Amino acid sequence: MAASAPTPHGTGFPAEGRCGYYVEKKKRFCRMVVAAGKRFCGEHAGAAEEENARKRILCPLDPKHTVYEDQLAKHLKKCNSREKPKPDFFIQDINAGLKDETEIPEQLVPISFLSEEQMENLIKKLRKASEGLNSTLKDQIMSHPALHDALNDPKNGDSATKHLKQQASILGNIEKLKLLGPRRCFVEFGAGKGKLSHWVDIALKDAEKVHFILVEKVTTRFKVDGKHRKKNSVFERLQIDIQHLCLNKIPLLSKEKLPVVGIGKHLCGVATGGSVTSNFSGLSRKLTNLAVHQKTVFL
Repeated sequence: MAASAPTPHGTGFPAEGRCGYYVEKKKRFCRMVVAAGKRFCGEHAGAAEEENARKRILCPLDPKHTVYEDQLAKHLKKCNSREKPKPDFFIQDINAGLKDETEIPEQLVPISFLSEEQMENLIKKLRKASEGLNSTLKDQIMSHPALHDALNDPKNGDSATKHLKQQASILGNIEKLKLLGPRRCFVEFGAGKGKLSHWVDIALKDAEKVHFILVEKVTTRFKVDGKHRKKNSVFERLQIDIQHLCLNKIPLLSKEKLPVVGIGKHLCGVATGGSVTSNFSGLSRKLTNLAVHQKTVFL
């Protein structure tokens, strides 16, 4: 029997028409499409011998990608991370919390810099402020049949399995709260590729009048929401930091006046935690002002 052709890195060859650069961190080849006659995509063109003469540098607007140094000026005019006109729903720091006019930024110091006496005073203040609050969180790890096949796919790695379990648990909790149904709008915060909304849509099957608004502050590759073309579901993506997002100025929400369910799998930054945790209740109040009959729940 003839010997099979060697497979680099034990992962096979790159797919036809795709970049030939092996991403060591992800243990796979880059999936970007290459130009005709090229072996590497623009991002990894520096790996090709014929491209070595030209230098690639980090984009000053977004260091997650690179650009040819001699084409920087041209790139900055069309880069997806460039400054764009602000939409109506952008209001600076609307969800950043109340600002204390007496607070001077220069006076803020890390907790590790506090003296023992200052630390004790801080602990006393925190305990007094949290009196009467039910701070015990109960784990509600659940699942949902919509992800059954995906969860049992033998091709899944540890990372994929972890994310699928999290998404399944969120769907299970949404259903338990009786929020998984037709005629409503799901707003996914920190949407990334939009996979959580994707599974919500799968779980709803042919439910009528379902809208999805995916909020993400950065440009994201390999988005899955662009693949949905069902006439009963509408997907809209907003590139904005929720720190500046005014929900009642989003045209879809003010026009359709549907009940709104806020969801999210991974959130961080201003308006999501720490000293501004209460801002989600503020976001909820803004949504309830859209229409008298609207119901808003943040999960």
